[in-house]
Amino acid sequence: MALDERARACLLTSRHKLEEIMKPAYLMDHMISDEAITVEEEDMITNQREQAAALVDLLLKKDNYSFRSFYNALLKEEYDELANLLKEDLPLTQFTSSSQCPVQTLLSEGGVPPRPEAFVPRPKEENEIREKLYKLQKQPGWVTVFGMAGSGKSVLASEAVRHKELIEECFPEGIHWLSIGRLDKPDLLAKIQTLCFRLEQNLDSQQFHRPPSTLDEAKERLRFLMIRKYTRTLLILDDVWDSTVLKAVDIHCRILLTTRNRSLADVVNGSKHEVEVNSGLDEDKALEILSQLSKIEMYRLPEEALSIVKKCQGSPLAVSMIGSLLRENPDRWGYYLRQLEKKQFRRIRKSSSYNYEALDQAIAAGIEDLSDDYRDLYNLLTVLHKDVKVTDQVDTEDTLSEFVNRAMLFVDSQSQPNVFYLHDLQLDFLLEQNKNQLKSLHKKMVERYVHRYRDRPLTSRDEESLYWIRYLAYHMANANLFQELHSLLFSLDWISVKGQIMGPAHLINDYLEYGSILDKENNEMCSEFQEFLSLSGHYLEQRPFPDIVQLALSQPHTSEVYRQARLLAQERAKDGKLYFDLINETSVDSLSRLVIHPHQGSLYACFSNDGTKIASCGATKNLKVFKSTSGEKLSEFELRDEVVCCAFSPDDSLLAVCSFCDMLLFVVFKVWNVHQVKLLRTFQEEHKEQINHCVFTNTTRRLLLATCSNDHMGNLWNLNKPTCQNTIFGHFEPVNHCCFSPDDSYVSTSSNDGTVKLFETTSGNIWKSIDVRGMFKDPDNDDEVAVRCSSWTADGKRILCAARNAALLWDIEENAKKADCSGHLSWVERVQFSRDGSQMLSCSDDETIRLWETKKLHMTSAVFLKRNTDVLFNDDNIFVSAPDHCNRLQVRCRQLLLICIVSFFQVLPVPSGKPLATLWGHTKTVLHCQFTHNGQTLITSSEDCTIRVWNLPSGECKVLQGHKEQVRCFALLSPSSNDSRLLSWSFDGTVKVWNTESGQKLQDIDAHGGAILSCHVSPDGRLFATSSADRTAKLWNVNDGSLLRICSREVKDSMDSFHGGWVTDLHFSPDNSLLVSAGGYIKWWDVKDGVALQTFYPKGNALRKIHVSSDFSTFVTVDSIGILYVLQRVP
Repeated sequence: MALDERARACLLTSRHKLEEIMKPAYLMDHMISDEAITVEEEDMITNQREQAAALVDLLLKKDNYSFRSFYNALLKEEYDELANLLKEDLPLTQFTSSSQCPVQTLLSEGGVPPRPEAFVPRPKEENEIREKLYKLQKQPGWVTVFGMAGSGKSVLASEAVRHKELIEECFPEGIHWLSIGRLDKPDLLAKIQTLCFRLEQNLDSQQFHRPPSTLDEAKERLRFLMIRKYTRTLLILDDVWDSTVLKAVDIHCRILLTTRNRSLADVVNGSKHEVEVNSGLDEDKALEILSQLSKIEMYRLPEEALSIVKKCQGSPLAVSMIGSLLRENPDRWGYYLRQLEKKQFRRIRKSSSYNYEALDQAIAAGIEDLSDDYRDLYNLLTVLHKDVKVTDQVDTEDTLSEFVNRAMLFVDSQSQPNVFYLHDLQLDFLLEQNKNQLKSLHKKMVERYVHRYRDRPLTSRDEESLYWIRYLAYHMANANLFQELHSLLFSLDWISVKGQIMGPAHLINDYLEYGSILDKENNEMCSEFQEFLSLSGHYLEQRPFPDIVQLALSQPHTSEVYRQARLLAQERAKDGKLYFDLINETSVDSLSRLVIHPHQGSLYACFSNDGTKIASCGATKNLKVFKSTSGEKLSEFELRDEVVCCAFSPDDSLLAVCSFCDMLLFVVFKVWNVHQVKLLRTFQEEHKEQINHCVFTNTTRRLLLATCSNDHMGNLWNLNKPTCQNTIFGHFEPVNHCCFSPDDSYVSTSSNDGTVKLFETTSGNIWKSIDVRGMFKDPDNDDEVAVRCSSWTADGKRILCAARNAALLWDIEENAKKADCSGHLSWVERVQFSRDGSQMLSCSDDETIRLWETKKLHMTSAVFLKRNTDVLFNDDNIFVSAPDHCNRLQVRCRQLLLICIVSFFQVLPVPSGKPLATLWGHTKTVLHCQFTHNGQTLITSSEDCTIRVWNLPSGECKVLQGHKEQVRCFALLSPSSNDSRLLSWSFDGTVKVWNTESGQKLQDIDAHGGAILSCHVSPDGRLFATSSADRTAKLWNVNDGSLLRICSREVKDSMDSFHGGWVTDLHFSPDNSLLVSAGGYIKWWDVKDGVALQTFYPKGNALRKIHVSSDFSTFVTVDSIGILYVLQRVP
């Protein structure tokens, strides 16, 4: 059906406004979910420059259903103004309903817990929850069920959705239950991974090949599934404590949550509804539970039953525990009543969120009834973290099930295997009762770990292994097992196991948390391991997970990290494992103490004023906050537009954010516990072009905000005035950054014109100008010197400037450079000193943030080599020649360095001094030439796309034509003079095989989608390998030109972790079994299987060439920042 004429006219008249404001990406998600547009149509629009216009054009060709879907998408994404433009002309149409699903099957598959053994209905609260859930039928939102601890919120939530009509009308595509509790980020990630896996099992699509590895990725995966595949699904989050959980699932879907904190949902978007649960059961319902558990009909309950219920004060948990005890001991009603009447536990948990005195008595009575062995095992649960689920860390499942039967433990039967957990009130009781035995209990936990994993490695991802990976160090430290803790944390095997599952931040936190203990044993060793993780930890986020031993082999040879790695490498090399030792000292000292990889794409970062946090933002449209000590992520905000920069206010309570929409936004921000995100003020009049940076003054006595823009100007704002206070002029190119001096007397601006200018804050007049451009005098680098930012030292006497991939420290009074630092692989976009001046932050287009210790900044004497190198392997000597950044030729022999000042090169003549021949024919630059084995034929290739075969005695020439782009190189397929075959490769992505005698083309292989950068023939002449700008290396059969292997993953992860860029060079081993390739990394491959065997990560990237010794044991290369690497295979 064609689009209604009124709707078409409405689209045409509203077109300009729609194209001006809306952003199509998320709108199309909803429309695909409604099946109003297809994925192919979405891809077509995404590839258009003007996406909004393309979407309107598509809608004009669609029907009424698509128009209404578009209208609903506008409402869901809060484009209310745009939706109102279309509202009056909405055509009549109906959405189709989803198929129904059997209720019990749907609940079971979604992990909704079954009814407890003793269940009494609470129809008032259940119906109230259902009434709120019905409000989610037409639009996504949140239903919050809140109440005191132990009030039965979880049972009510599960019972409310156990309703056929509710499911069929509102949630026919499923209800999914997640038990949350006091989770940290890794556990939350595991929860969402499990949910995504559960949802993906019902899909035919095979597009998801691995679980999401970060919370950001998990959120995006869940958003895709819930909006596109499961639009009419309910997600239940049980027992939520922290708003971080809600932010991770704030994806415009339907959510029911249970919590003790009524205001928890204030931080999320969408409609919100609340249901309060009463604090306790009435007497009749409590008696009913007692009857069910004790297996005695209500009218036959003894007279003590009512007294027991009254003493339990309506606590479902206390009643359940006493009822379970009475089932086992039906003649002890009077005894348990007397236990409840005792008052010895009233002093426990004065600050408890649940003030039932009888609960303590009930728990104590349950423990007293246990045998000695069972009592010891139950007390062992004291040292478990709150809300940590138990599999069989403590004992067998049969023993834990016995505790469940006594209502002393709870079971999540939806998990496989079953997991068990304490109510936090039970744990509070145990902690108080066993506070003098905690050390011995922790020691028993460590002993259990040793017993279980004495003969098997801790490598699996089951619940038990996850527990030990997270908390083994915690138990050792609290048991005062300091030597065992030392051996654990200073183990590369442990780093590999924990790093792969938990990530680097948790490992670094271990060294920080237990540093005082570890320092007693060996302070230097602790520093070495912490430095190793701080500087190499971002590699642990790569997939596939890197080899920790290989990473550690790049550490200083005097460190314990390297010593361990060397021993492990030698041991594993005996079994055929490949390892490579960095045998030369690197050219650049690594001064940074922490590297963080927060976003993909461009990023910006800043310190909080207390120096404990780092905020980062970028092209991913979100704002993140990290610990400056370990890189652990603390908070995250979702924003609508790409963020250019951010800045903390002096008291760290505000965070200013600039986006590409040319507006300035202020966001209320509480780092540790974010309760509210609120817009305070918007300025959008003064700057005529994009705002690049904003910054608050350092003190609040006169709070000002400075901004700068592509309009070549900066503005100073008083927040109480609608217009700017001062406008500062002086730059002739866009101004990238502005920064106040420590006393706020001056503001510095950094510009694309290569200068930093200092202005007086009060008048806006220029004070000084620093010529940063003059510090870069590399004739081989014609890039403009744009100064991206600047930062003042704490004393206000020096200023740090960022230009290209370096940071320069400038003395203002002397007008001279005092220090520099490097290490980033691309342009440095931001530098900033902490408030106390002890550390410096830099962030770069290489997607990393680096933290530096200020006292280590100095004028570097390091030599940066260029990548045009040659290497001679002569017995045990390795000679490397390469030009350096000062235009000198560097010749290195192992550790010997010879420097020759070279102003010209002269070709030494042959003895006669006469040229043998001058060959004319190529019309463009000749790129490669080679003699055949008889010395009578010369072969050349050129930018003119041809290959020429010259017969020197006769002067004849055969022209081999067929390539469409320049022919960079070629190779003879055999050393035999009887084999005249030639292999050539080109930027056109093809490989061709020629007969040089006849000029005939034998094979034409379409090898790559990008330019071929390198090709190598195996020593036996049976294979050849190609590498390309498409980031792959391929293995081919010489005889028939068939493709044998692709040395890359079929499905890449979010980061290209296999080559890290173009694959520029490769070589076969002498025995044809191995292949080495160079690109962003160096990789070694198994030729037979095409499997990566090892990876070396240089400090830089973009390796152009790798030189290989004849025995395939030594490898030499230079990276993009001029560092020389000499790698030797570990025997």
